[in-house]
Amino acid sequence: MDNLVEKIAKMELEHDKLDPELVLKKRIKLGLRNPDGTGVVAGITTKGQVKAFKRDQKGRNVPIPGKLIYCGYDIEDLVANLEAEQRFGFEEIAFLLLTGELPVRKHLDSFTRELGERRFLPDMAKEIIKCTSENDDLMGALHAAVSILHKFDTDPRSTSIKDVTRQCIDLIAKFPTIIAYNYHVLMAGSKVKPLMVEPRKDLSTAQNFLYLLQGKVPDDLVAHTFDIALILHAEHGGGNNSTFTVRTVSSSLTDTYMAMCAGLASLAGHLHGGANEAVMKMMKDMREHVRDWQDDEEIYSYLEDILEKKQGDGSGKIYGVGHAVYTISDPRTHILKQKAALFAEKKGRADEFELYNKVAEIAVRLVKEKKGKDVCINVDFYSGFLYEMMGIPQELFTPVFAMARIAGWSAHRIEEIIQGRLIRPAYVNAIKGKLKYIPLQKR
Repeated sequence: MDNLVEKIAKMELEHDKLDPELVLKKRIKLGLRNPDGTGVVAGITTKGQVKAFKRDQKGRNVPIPGKLIYCGYDIEDLVANLEAEQRFGFEEIAFLLLTGELPVRKHLDSFTRELGERRFLPDMAKEIIKCTSENDDLMGALHAAVSILHKFDTDPRSTSIKDVTRQCIDLIAKFPTIIAYNYHVLMAGSKVKPLMVEPRKDLSTAQNFLYLLQGKVPDDLVAHTFDIALILHAEHGGGNNSTFTVRTVSSSLTDTYMAMCAGLASLAGHLHGGANEAVMKMMKDMREHVRDWQDDEEIYSYLEDILEKKQGDGSGKIYGVGHAVYTISDPRTHILKQKAALFAEKKGRADEFELYNKVAEIAVRLVKEKKGKDVCINVDFYSGFLYEMMGIPQELFTPVFAMARIAGWSAHRIEEIIQGRLIRPAYVNAIKGKLKYIPLQKR
């Protein structure tokens, strides 16, 4: 079997490689990207807008400091106002993304109560989770749990907006419970009964998840910081891979559970979710190999070795540096950096935080020098460090991303169904001419 697989793999590598000349000749936009790296415009959305360029007088894209807009509202303004009012805001942001409007108090209270009521899982679902979460793939476990929730839906295949909205609200409410239960099953193993405390209706989404995870109500600083992290990850436009995946499969009018599983499958990929885990591993390796954390030259040399695939995981990537759209700055990074600074001071890890800052500064300069690219520190650079200081295990970093992004996926799914056009891009065939069939005995 191994020899056969190797043979097939070799043939796949031989026949599926791209011809760079054909790509140029046919003006193929690989990855749905324009030559300057911007995304091909494939649709219209009122949900998230990622702004990193503006047009100059000659019609060229000029980089600008990054902006993230939710339904017309600047994410930095949303976070600043919620902090000033000392309120939890993820529920409000989810409502905004679904409806396009900030809720009045009456609607926010009703929506928050609805989420609280829907957090609970059927007993059978809990039993299924116990059977499917014992390995260390928590994204796979989340995917499995979501895929079986259709069993508890009275009309799982419906694509009426009312039913889809009900299903999306239900999943926004249940994701934290599923993720926490999956983690406890993983930690308990097969011989110990996992911790599966019941969700609390009276807590915010952020508070409730940390309560389910840790078995106690978190302190306000941790809960509010986690709430902000959920808000920052809730949406990032229609073009990010997982959201575009949800929109693509939703355009076929598949059911909500299938669509969200598709989003999870995308987010589980190494080039989308999991980058903050990679940052943590990279920084751990750096702490072990860089003797003087204050020595810029030693840090520069280590990062240079990463680019040359001599250090790190051999990928040649400095994780947390660079973004598919932002080049000057990622607006989410500034907010998380401030929170990381606060927690580092409280946890006695200020020296480690300063190492992060030095790596951020030197890495941006190094990539510009070595590759000629303008890059910025992205949201993943500080998020893992912050989560760790908040007591969130590394195994949960990507599932937590999904917990937040389910709000954006839901909003885009509903929008895609309302817009109603099957997504169907074209592909150029690389085979020249028609091949003549050769009988088996002559091959």
